[in-house]
Amino acid sequence: MIDVPPELPPSPAGKGARGLGNNAPGTSPFPRGEGGQGVRPSPFPVGKGARGLGKQAAMIDMTPEPEADAPSKLALSAPILPASRRRGRASRTDQLFDRELSWLDFNARVLEEALSPNNPLLERLKFLAIFSNNLDEFFMIHVPGMRERMDDETGRQPAERTVINRLRAIRGKLKPMLEKHYDCYCQLMPQLAEHGIRVLSCGELDEDQRAEAADYFEREVFPVLTPLAVDPGHPFPYIANLSLSLAVVVYDPRIGQERFGRVKVPARQALPRLVRIGNGWTFVLLEDLIAEHIERLFVGMEVRGCYPFRVTRNADLELETESTEDLLTLIEEELVKRRFGELERVEFAASVPLHIRSRIISELEATDEEVYTIDGPLNLADFFPIASIDIPELRDPPFTPGTPAVLRSGMDMFTAIRQGDIMLHHPYQSFGCVTDFLRCAAADPQVLTIKHTLYRTSGDSPILEALMQAAEEGKQVACLVELKARFDEENNISWAKQLEKAGVHVVYGVMGLKTHCKVTLVVRREHEGLRRYVHIGTGNYNPKTAAIYTDIGLLTCNPEFGADATDLFNYLTAYAHVENFRQFLVAPVTLRKRLVAMIDREAERHAVTGTGRIIAKMNSLVDPALIKALYAASQRGVSIDLIVRGICCLRPGVPGLSENIRVVSVVGRFLEHSRIFYFRNGGSDEMYIGSADWMARNLDRRVEVVVPVKDPMHLATLRDDVLALHLEDNCQGWDLQPDGRYVRRKPGAGRTRHGSQAILLERLTA
Repeated sequence: MIDVPPELPPSPAGKGARGLGNNAPGTSPFPRGEGGQGVRPSPFPVGKGARGLGKQAAMIDMTPEPEADAPSKLALSAPILPASRRRGRASRTDQLFDRELSWLDFNARVLEEALSPNNPLLERLKFLAIFSNNLDEFFMIHVPGMRERMDDETGRQPAERTVINRLRAIRGKLKPMLEKHYDCYCQLMPQLAEHGIRVLSCGELDEDQRAEAADYFEREVFPVLTPLAVDPGHPFPYIANLSLSLAVVVYDPRIGQERFGRVKVPARQALPRLVRIGNGWTFVLLEDLIAEHIERLFVGMEVRGCYPFRVTRNADLELETESTEDLLTLIEEELVKRRFGELERVEFAASVPLHIRSRIISELEATDEEVYTIDGPLNLADFFPIASIDIPELRDPPFTPGTPAVLRSGMDMFTAIRQGDIMLHHPYQSFGCVTDFLRCAAADPQVLTIKHTLYRTSGDSPILEALMQAAEEGKQVACLVELKARFDEENNISWAKQLEKAGVHVVYGVMGLKTHCKVTLVVRREHEGLRRYVHIGTGNYNPKTAAIYTDIGLLTCNPEFGADATDLFNYLTAYAHVENFRQFLVAPVTLRKRLVAMIDREAERHAVTGTGRIIAKMNSLVDPALIKALYAASQRGVSIDLIVRGICCLRPGVPGLSENIRVVSVVGRFLEHSRIFYFRNGGSDEMYIGSADWMARNLDRRVEVVVPVKDPMHLATLRDDVLALHLEDNCQGWDLQPDGRYVRRKPGAGRTRHGSQAILLERLTA
């Protein structure tokens, strides 16, 4: 469940003018490349976005309150509050929730899955790891993004007090969450120990285990360690992003003084953080093993203390693509710099004495708002290997994804698609259907051309293997590899080079935009002539995340979809300008305008029919212009339900502003990732799926594709068997309150538990 599952100027005021100081790395050792494919100007008119609603709301107390019963069933004909209950509009400054605090609320809902006794023990540990991993992303991306937006909103760097107040609000909200996080860890570990899973200190090992651990340290750990002294001749070392370190205090008997040093704990790419001892499931932490043998690194010294701390830095890339001639080389250079961004967070183990903490804070030039004390192991994201241990009684029950009946009939893939559009709902239905589509296209001698967009994929992608096979067999294959996919840049660079070697025509992206759409086009020669087959999805072409993310995919040979896909790829790979598509809604060209128009149309038709209805499911709702349109539709009586997993800046249920809007977040076993938009349209229902959330970045700075669902049966399925299930979820649904709190639903007395993901598992899997 990692969405893991979201490009910045120098740090604004509030960080001080500290920069990198004497610890700054030199300029990049890599010269700018010459030649290469270069970066093509955007064929799309990039909009400035719509700021619409003015400044964001002030900080809001979002402390959760005890669970409440779920509201009555939110059917598709949900009631509309009468106009008589409107008590005047909320002030303009109260119309939007704070974006960063809303994100933290989402992570709090993830944490609740770790706290829930309804989840198996290893799944609860998995959610603790996800919570920790999410926080790393928050401090690497979202906090720097907050500073950048504050610059943009004011046209200048904000006052130091303004930045500090925002950071204090974040810290104030996060502190109790961290306490719950580590309390949960302390509760889980004794329960896991009953099943033979233990994380022990070196002092808790028996004699044989201690001997095995000491041998491992000598063979595997000691040779890669580099102790660093800190004194006038040895300046405080630069500490890279996400580095776990040990601050070491030693006493030098020759001079009678205490000295200070630092040892970097090797990253998990070099050595596992959890060192397995014996043949069972006993582990020690790598930093604890190093601390146990720290005298080996400071020979002749008396070690008086060894204390863990960890640094998080701004990891967003600063890409000046307008002036580059080679995007791939630029990104390779910037990836080197990612480790050296501005400091955003320092984590200390609770055992670190105040004077050691103060020295490190001073050396790092950290502010109080950037310092966090952790009463437990730092970075529980490294506990994913334990959460993955195969002990069935401690895991969620396994399932076998289903396959649509037409694809089980024995007919070939292209014949099946010609029978009618095929809708796939992952992970309940197999992502192998998509893989098979590409494999069939690669092997079919009648297929002439394959075009594909790649945003993220796995390291062993069968889809890209199929593309390379197709190219090697003489088919014309083009792949747009988005090199700017955050944290997947290195993986995508590697795939781009492999694809090029296999003869695939690779395009690296569009200047000024990220290509985030999920589209595959296959052109096949048939008796009637050329026919185009298209796959459009809401999620990435990644078989691994497709097993844990909920997404919708569509396989179709609709001629207009095929023509639009052809135009889209021509615009992505060549010089062209576009103003319209037949069926596709494409950002940044038509999508924003059409979404606003459809929301406004719903309000106009509601005035005639009284049945105005909008349901929208997405990951995040941030865009002020769309929120403004939703508020206006609510004020005209349209009934609106929003299923928003993560950030939601819209304030629902406010009399005179949004009393007809309800917001629910569903957090469960799978990461809710699909984007589905429904409009009643006066009785002529319209349904759309696609890759875009309702955020300015998606609508104005990315190439996104949203398409209509044309098959009436598929439309009804999405409306009645997907959206309605989420609206009725009384197990994993959370209702957003007008004051910003999220209240978890639970079945009332005598009511049946109704978990949307559990129901879909039962209905759709094999």
